[in-house]
Amino acid sequence: MAGGLAKTGLAYAQELAAEAVQVFVANPRGWATPVGDPRQDEEFRRLCAERSVPAYVHAPYLINFGSHTEATAEKSVASLRHSLRRGREIGALGVVVHTGSATGGRSRRTALAQARELMLPLLDELDDEDPYLLLESTAGQGASLCAEVEDFGPYFDVLERHPKLGVCLDTCHIHAAGHDLAAPGGVKETLDALVATVGEGRLRLIHANDSQDVAGAHKDRHASIGAGSIGADPFGELLAHPAVAGVPLVIETPGGKEGHTADVARLKELRDGAQSGPRSL
Repeated sequence: MAGGLAKTGLAYAQELAAEAVQVFVANPRGWATPVGDPRQDEEFRRLCAERSVPAYVHAPYLINFGSHTEATAEKSVASLRHSLRRGREIGALGVVVHTGSATGGRSRRTALAQARELMLPLLDELDDEDPYLLLESTAGQGASLCAEVEDFGPYFDVLERHPKLGVCLDTCHIHAAGHDLAAPGGVKETLDALVATVGEGRLRLIHANDSQDVAGAHKDRHASIGAGSIGADPFGELLAHPAVAGVPLVIETPGGKEGHTADVARLKELRDGAQSGPRSL
């Protein structure tokens, strides 16, 4: 976002003919919590409203509420609180955070108990108009706290199924974790299971990414839409599923501007083919 959220970030989305935008409000690979530029924030909010572009914030990657390291846990709280505050200031609908892992040889139960202790106060600080906190599962590397769909259940339970809690489903991650989206009926089975696990209306954002690796590989390597092991057709099935109605899609694919433009256009084609109502891409 060098150059400003509105001037650089939103302008890039417009160049891609995108209808939704996800931004970082801090270095995604650091702990810094920079203040925003009120003028850029206001311009960003105004333009998103004028263009009907829903905005989302992705919290830094270093956050891990399951860490056995006290410093990491404390910094995770400060970092996510900053992302939620900045999300409020720019009018974001949600803040995406990775679900983390149990480090130091600790059990998942112990790590989830710590996640509850650290995250529930952050959720309770949110007002009705504040962004939702959206949990994004991982590809299942290491001692992941949430990789497969059923893992969302215990995570939601320890956070008391808070009303400001939602899901960001990354198609590459869930495929790599073992849900074969390329298999016949794989998308429907996965989304049906997600709704059964977290409830209707909890899916609030999708990271639409193909996967360089096969289902169950536990590798987080994104590919352009249709260029990976998922393929293009399952994204059409995804767009036609009732749970995805009204849910924006964000791409995190390789290829730079040319590749991003092609991916947005391809998803729009698939959306049109699904013929199940408007969504933002």
